[in-house]
Amino acid sequence: MATTLLAAAPAPTSSRSSSRQQHAVVPGGSRLVAVRRSSAFTTQRGGRRSARQSLCTVAANEPAKAMGGTPVPKNSILVVGGTGTLGRQVVRRALDEGYEVRCIVRPRLSPADFLRDWGATTVQADLTDPSSLPAALVGVSAVIDCATARPEESTDKVDWEGKVALIQCAQAMGIQRYVFCSILHCDKHPEVPLMNIKYSTEQFLASSGLNYTTFRLCGFMQAIIGNYAVPILEEKAVWGTTDATRTAYLDTQDVARMVMAALRSEAAIGKTLPLAGPKAWSTGEVIELCEKLADCDAEVRNVPVWLLKGTRAILRSFQWASDAADRLAFAEVLSSNESFSADMTETYVVLGVDPASVSSLEDYLKAYFDRILKKLKEVGASSKQSNFYV
Repeated sequence: MATTLLAAAPAPTSSRSSSRQQHAVVPGGSRLVAVRRSSAFTTQRGGRRSARQSLCTVAANEPAKAMGGTPVPKNSILVVGGTGTLGRQVVRRALDEGYEVRCIVRPRLSPADFLRDWGATTVQADLTDPSSLPAALVGVSAVIDCATARPEESTDKVDWEGKVALIQCAQAMGIQRYVFCSILHCDKHPEVPLMNIKYSTEQFLASSGLNYTTFRLCGFMQAIIGNYAVPILEEKAVWGTTDATRTAYLDTQDVARMVMAALRSEAAIGKTLPLAGPKAWSTGEVIELCEKLADCDAEVRNVPVWLLKGTRAILRSFQWASDAADRLAFAEVLSSNESFSADMTETYVVLGVDPASVSSLEDYLKAYFDRILKKLKEVGASSKQSNFYV
């Protein structure tokens, strides 16, 4: 087999990122070279200046061709981020639809046994170790990427370097479909490192020659349970912000259903589609809805957006706190008071999804509170007994 050499797209770098190369060897001896050099989005700490520059394309201009060997079943998929809030729902949905599902997992103390219990196959690999990725792609026809860095991890290492290596491996090995989960409005906020990286990855994927579909996601309804519903039931303080930003939350089960629909839709190839819920909500409105359904008042403690921005400015002065400062960059989004919602007309048509089948936040939270309150009533427990809420 001829050696395949793919030049990486330029990285969205910061001053702490050094020029370096990463290599991943694919079966047959091919080598992928990811070169960190001039950036598609160059970010400089101090002023956090972001400038759009030309995007380097992948060296191969033609769509990836499958390597010779045993034909790959079309129903075999790899889910990256399968233990996450969205990823596990994608795994479950894919298994229910009859797919052969493989999941990348990292060696850790808390193994992903539940994925195997459901019927998925797991393979040890890590986005921060490009050499571990090619083996995970052997024998799969499609990749669904739901992964993002955890709070304690570097977004630069996971969401940029790891994703570049993964896309290059997919191209070299002839993966037939690639679904990437991004963030809504990531193209509008280059000052936010994670959104900057997501948008750069979108561009790199679009230049790869793969049959891709990119979904730009809003918030998940599941996050509201831990952030607002449970504290209200436990009569604990609920933390909010003073901004007027609105989010069109989606149930991750609906997201998983639409992600799997993309694999069956030829019309979804080459598309970047928004995934947003039926209605956009502010933090205050979400808290009010939870109070109404729980039939109790919440103790709300609002954190001013200026305080978040000030904290970020302080953390940025310390190298060891740079990742935490990057996370707090979302305060810039909050201060814009924008609405994270989108017209879903094209998405529904392309995926063949009935808009009426998508859960509303009211219905989702009502079902949750009805179930929990019924359970509390049956056992005669008080609302402060938090083991009932999961």
